[in-house]
Amino acid sequence: MTLILTGSPTRYGEDRFTEDNGFLATVKAELAAAVSRRHPSSAHAMTLLVSAAPDDEKFTDSVMEGMSRCIRNSGIRLSGITMLDRRNSSQVQALVQQADWIILCGGHVPTQNKFINDIGLKDLLKGFDGLAMGCSAGSMNCADVVYSHPEMPGEAADPSYRRWLRGLGLTQIQIIPHYYQVRGMKLDGRRLFEDVLFLDSWRHTFYTFPDGGYILCKDGRQTLHGTAWVISNGAMRQISSENKVYTFMNAVFISPHFPQTYSHFCAGLKADGVNVLGIADAPYGELSQELRSSLTEYYQVRNLEDYDEVYRAVAWFAHKYGRIDWIESNNEYWLEQDARLRTDFNVCSGIKSDRISSIKEKSEMKKFYAAGNIPTARQIKAAEGLKAVLAFTKKTGYPIIAKPDNGVGASGTFKLNSDKELKSWFEDHANNYEAFVVEEFITGLLVSYDAIFNSMMEPIFENNSVFPTPIMNIVNENLDSCYWTNKTVPSKLAAIGRRTVKAFGIKSRFVHLEFFQLDRDREGLGKKGDYVGLEVNMRPPGGFTPDMMNFAHSTDVFQIWADMVAFDERRKQEGEQFYCAYASRRDSHRYKRSHQEVLARYAADLCMCDRMPDALADALGNQVYIARFRTQKEIEPFFRFVCEQA
Repeated sequence: MTLILTGSPTRYGEDRFTEDNGFLATVKAELAAAVSRRHPSSAHAMTLLVSAAPDDEKFTDSVMEGMSRCIRNSGIRLSGITMLDRRNSSQVQALVQQADWIILCGGHVPTQNKFINDIGLKDLLKGFDGLAMGCSAGSMNCADVVYSHPEMPGEAADPSYRRWLRGLGLTQIQIIPHYYQVRGMKLDGRRLFEDVLFLDSWRHTFYTFPDGGYILCKDGRQTLHGTAWVISNGAMRQISSENKVYTFMNAVFISPHFPQTYSHFCAGLKADGVNVLGIADAPYGELSQELRSSLTEYYQVRNLEDYDEVYRAVAWFAHKYGRIDWIESNNEYWLEQDARLRTDFNVCSGIKSDRISSIKEKSEMKKFYAAGNIPTARQIKAAEGLKAVLAFTKKTGYPIIAKPDNGVGASGTFKLNSDKELKSWFEDHANNYEAFVVEEFITGLLVSYDAIFNSMMEPIFENNSVFPTPIMNIVNENLDSCYWTNKTVPSKLAAIGRRTVKAFGIKSRFVHLEFFQLDRDREGLGKKGDYVGLEVNMRPPGGFTPDMMNFAHSTDVFQIWADMVAFDERRKQEGEQFYCAYASRRDSHRYKRSHQEVLARYAADLCMCDRMPDALADALGNQVYIARFRTQKEIEPFFRFVCEQA
C-alpha cells in the first residue's frame, strides 16, 4: 500500500488538486502504479470515498460531489467512484476489494473514527495494495493511535472527551492539519496550540503543515513535502519549508540509558522529528522519564553483548518502520558492534566494519596520523617481543608507556621507567602482551579537541578542554579529577584537529581527539607549545563533559548533534562564553571542607552537582561539582576548595 496524508488536497477556494510541492504529480504517479499493480489491463481507477459523517446524508453527498469535481478538474479519469457511509456500509468488504484508490474524507475525527471501527475497516485494509489517501480527519484516523484534538465548542472543556483513539494502523504519524487555519484557534477559552497541543505533546510527537503539504508513505519510507513543523515535549520547531522534502528518519540508539546524559541525544532527535528506536538491556520501567518520552519504541534485550539478539532487535525495527537510517551508541564500548550492525543493515551514515580498526586500534591510528602529517609519539607493538621493545627504548629513552592496542581511557596503561621494569612487565603479561603497544613518553599538557562534523567533514561545533593531570595518573594513583573547558578553541589546536578529522575521513560524527601540548622542544615532534596527536575517539567525551560544553558555550550540544543527524547542519546557536570547571571527590578520601560548604561557597557558580556512575568513577571520581566562571584565574581556587584533603 502507498499512503498519502494531507490536510486538504486543494488550496483554499480551489476546486482542483493543488500542484504545490508536487502533490498532483505524486497522486497521478502513485495512482497509475496502483492500477497497474492491481489491474494491468485497465487505465483508470475504481475509487472509494470513506465518509467522516456517515449518518449525515446531505453533508456526505456534498463531499461526494465536491471531491468528484476536484478529481475531474485535476485531469484524473476514474472508472467509478463510490461514497461509503452508513447507507451502504453492509457492502464494505466488496467495496474495499474493488477499490484501487481509497480516500478517507475530512470532517469530525471522533465521528469518522467510530464509523471505521464499527465497520472493521482496519482489518479489511490488511493486504490492500492500492493507493490510500487521507484528508484532514481521514489522515488523522490513519494513525495506529489517533490524536483527536478538540475542535468543536465544548470539547476542550469536557473532561470526558477522548483525545486518544484506536485508528487504522496505517502509520505511526500523528498530524495536525490546516496549520494556517488553526494556528491561532481558541476553544473554550483555551489556545489550541499553547494550551492544548503543546501540553499533550509530552511523550508524543505531532506534525503540522498547511494545506498544500503532504506526507508520502511508500516502500517503508516516509517523506514530508512542503512547509512543516514538529511539536514535541511542549515545543514546536520547523523541520521543512516550501518545495523541500523532509525524510522521516529511523535512528536506532544503542544503550541510550548509559551514560545517563545520553537520553539528551534521544530528546534532540525526537525534537527533530526522528523516529528514535532504543535498544538496551534495562527494563523499560527503569529508563528515565526523559528517555521514555523521547523513544518512539524500545526493545529490551537480555544481553547487549549478544550480537544475534541485538541484530534481531534492529531487524524488528526495520520490519516495522522501514529502512534504518542511523545506528549509533556514541559509546566507545559499542563502536565495533555499531559498525557491524551498520554493515549488516547497509546503513551508510557511519563507520562500518571495514574501517573500525582505524579508530579502535592505536597501532592503526598511527597510519592515518602519518597520512595527515600529524606528529605523534613513536610506537612499537609489544607483539614484536621483548628484544625489539628494548631496542625501541634505546631510541626513545625511558619512561615508556604500555597500553592496550584496542582500549579506551587509561585502563590497563602502564608507565615503565627502566629495562628491569620492562622485563618484569613482559613476565607479568606473558599471556596477553601481544594485545599492547609501547610508546615513547611525551611530557606536556593534555588537551582535547571536541567537535561535531557534518557529512562534508566541516565542523559545526568545536570545543577545547584542558586536563592538567593525565587520566593515567588519576586512575593509577587514585587522584581527584580536575579539568576545565575553555571559552574558545586555540587556533593552532583547531587547525590540527580539523586536519586529523580529514586524515581519518571522519564525517557526520561527534569526535573527541586528544593531543599533548609540548612543554619543551622535542626533535621530530615540534616546538614547545605545538600539539602532538595522542588518540582519536569517535564519540563524545565521557562523563558530564558534554554538559560542561553546554554550560561553557551557552548552547545545547545534544541538539546540535541531533540537528547534524536530521538536517546535516547546525540550528542551535551559542550565547555568552564561560570557563567551565570540573572537580570531583572520591568516596575513599576525606576532605577539608564539607559538601555543604562547597555548595554554600559556590552557590552562584555551580551548574551541576551529581554522582558519577560507578562504571566511570575510576577516571572521573564519585561526587562531581561543575561550575562556570568568567575568568580563568577563578578555576584553580575552585579546585583547591573542593579537593583539598583533610
